[in-house]
Amino acid sequence: MNAAVAFDAVRFRVLLPADIDHLAAMERRAYAGKGWNRGIFTDCLRNGYICRGLVAGERISGYYIVSVGAGESHLLNLVVDPDCQRRGFGRSLLFHALAEACQAGAECIFLEVRPSNVAARRLYEQEGFSEFGRRRGYYPASERGGPEDALVLCLKLQRPS
Repeated sequence: MNAAVAFDAVRFRVLLPADIDHLAAMERRAYAGKGWNRGIFTDCLRNGYICRGLVAGERISGYYIVSVGAGESHLLNLVVDPDCQRRGFGRSLLFHALAEACQAGAECIFLEVRPSNVAARRLYEQEGFSEFGRRRGYYPASERGGPEDALVLCLKLQRPS
């Protein structure tokens, strides 16, 4: 873990419907106006996905959303507020998401990441994720050009002994 953030400096909490406006605004900042909308967050909360926020000080500075079923989990989204990046929050969120998925009975976790998202890819690779496949044209067109593929990554989860 990044020495800049101690685990006791942040806390995690369940995301609530009252958080949706804040989450959607964070999404817009993180993805230059694109990303998830209010409806997607509402659906995730309604469907009982694992939705957790990382609280630093008095505000949510990042979040993740994980679905779990049939022994597998999927990290649907992990975002750190752009104003709070480079503090180790992404790694803290990832560790917490992995622990929650494992506790919910998942044996592995999948995620999609843009090949161009070097920082996220480096984090996932450092934590043992490996490339499982590729989804062609998964991400919509951006300022970088046309649609971008997604790398599908997977990690086998280890239950604590």
